[in-house]
Amino acid sequence: MARANGPRPAAGLLLVDKPQGITSHDVVARVRRGFGTRKVGHAGTLDPMATGLLLIGIEGATRLLTFLVGLDKTYTATIRLGVSTDSDDADGTVTATASADGVTDAAISAGIAALTGDILQVPSTVSAIKVDGKRAYDLARAGESVELKSRPVTVSRFEVLAARRGDDVIDLDVVVDCTSGTYIRALARDLGAALGVGGHLTALRRSAIGPFLVSDAVALTDDIGAAPVLTPARVATDVLGALTVTEQEATDLRHGKKLAGAAERVASLPVAAIAPDGSLIGVLERRGADLKSAMNMPEEQP
Repeated sequence: MARANGPRPAAGLLLVDKPQGITSHDVVARVRRGFGTRKVGHAGTLDPMATGLLLIGIEGATRLLTFLVGLDKTYTATIRLGVSTDSDDADGTVTATASADGVTDAAISAGIAALTGDILQVPSTVSAIKVDGKRAYDLARAGESVELKSRPVTVSRFEVLAARRGDDVIDLDVVVDCTSGTYIRALARDLGAALGVGGHLTALRRSAIGPFLVSDAVALTDDIGAAPVLTPARVATDVLGALTVTEQEATDLRHGKKLAGAAERVASLPVAAIAPDGSLIGVLERRGADLKSAMNMPEEQP
């Protein structure tokens, strides 16, 4: 797969602002073509309806994605009260309507408060969660009954930015800070259910994943292959913190050796091991009083 725009870094993280109407896999395919490599992956799927930040790993940086998928996330969204859909968002089929005219601001605040903090959430039926090896959305679209189990998530912020009252509906613009695995669609569904009128998501935008912001992301254009990427060392340091090692320690780590007694050199683990030249050696974990690589980067990466 040849590149038309010249050589690129051997590895890096690309921040993409995903447009509406395409899948996360579509973004990966575009990046593969643009950068001329098959070794591309992403950390955290966005539905076709959603826009915003996707973290795309390229070449060796795909090894870092496992440390990115669990980062906390921030979303802005619009929730419509008074209408329910089978997918809990605007891409689904309307299943019920009820006038939201009688829903007070105080009731909305109370409903949001109940969905803030450590909660148990049942994911949306039309989701990518696997049930007996099959995606829930595939089962649902095939007409099969899908029952997903609740799971713990943390919603640290669920705040109304604006409210608009219309004909029998209320549209709420909200911002949500949450742990990975939280379904904003499910928050819309559950808020509507608690208020007795139903609810679904009409817009969703991911604005942050851990320290990475959508304001630093690039648009998915035809020349995406010319977009700047973050080096693996920068990414790992921003997410995990860094331990600078000597040339000999870098060599030892690359050959699977431990750093004896080095656990006391770091405040938290895992941690990124950075070589004297500024490149990322790998990610270290504790083995007793020692440190050992949990993941090593290819030596050719910058």
